[in-house]
Amino acid sequence: MINFNYETDFKLDSEEQITKWIIDTISSEAHKLEEINYVFCDDEYLHKLNVEFLNHDTLTDIISFDYSVGKIIQGDIFISVERVKDNAKDFGVSFIEELHRVIIHGVLHYCGFKDKTDNDAKVMRDKENYYLSVLE
Repeated sequence: MINFNYETDFKLDSEEQITKWIIDTISSEAHKLEEINYVFCDDEYLHKLNVEFLNHDTLTDIISFDYSVGKIIQGDIFISVERVKDNAKDFGVSFIEELHRVIIHGVLHYCGFKDKTDNDAKVMRDKENYYLSVLE
């Protein structure tokens, strides 16, 4: 089950399409969906979580809490709509493309992909690009 929650004025236009895309991505990576809760919020909301839970006093676009066990995917993904808008401008892409990238980025982390090293980040980016191409 995928739940979309909104702590800001933003609302996804295509929850059903995004849900199917996420489920298909998880299945393609040989995992099974239990539950993912997406929370769309603003910078202030996400900053508080970043400080409280991760001890990072910085703005970020996404924070994910992974409760997965083995290949059973479960977690909470918090996305700052403000950060995504700013990042889209910085990267020269549309807001919706950057939003989709962030949405699937969290899922790929749950599927075991990392992005701390240059090599891992390249693998992650390649996966993101692949799944973005499948959605569009």
